[in-house]
Amino acid sequence: MITLAQETPEDWWEVEALYDLCFAPGREALSSYRLRDGVEPVGHLCLTARDELGILVGAIRYWPVSVGGAPCLLLGPIAVHPTHQGEGLGAVLIEESLSRAADWTRVMLVGDAPYYGRFGFRKLSGVVMPPPTNPDRVLGRALKPAAWDGIEGTVRSVAETGDPA
Repeated sequence: MITLAQETPEDWWEVEALYDLCFAPGREALSSYRLRDGVEPVGHLCLTARDELGILVGAIRYWPVSVGGAPCLLLGPIAVHPTHQGEGLGAVLIEESLSRAADWTRVMLVGDAPYYGRFGFRKLSGVVMPPPTNPDRVLGRALKPAAWDGIEGTVRSVAETGDPA
């Protein structure tokens, strides 16, 4: 049995260790991490998944960003412990966290379209992540009808723009 909960400050380093386990060394050198520098995650959307023994087996985080001056959620990172991959836990984390995002209109991520497409994410045209990011991996999902209509520009950190997003 897996239990989902909102991430707490006490979970932070355990979640970081899970990300270190699941991602390649140097993950923090990616441009998406520059968008997170000096910015608090969107706490009510950051979830942990623990097994019946209380062991952390999954985690998802969200960050506020700005796209062309419009507020947006940046999904990621999301990770599932290798011993639980293929069980649908990543899908549960995505669906549950997005169901809690009623106060947001749009969400984006950098990822594989074949995987994230099943959650309604599509390639974003005109939205530019800081380099070096493959534009084909910049995906978005509208959380409200037409939320991405007319939204273009460079993705910026709210720390850079001063926007509370």
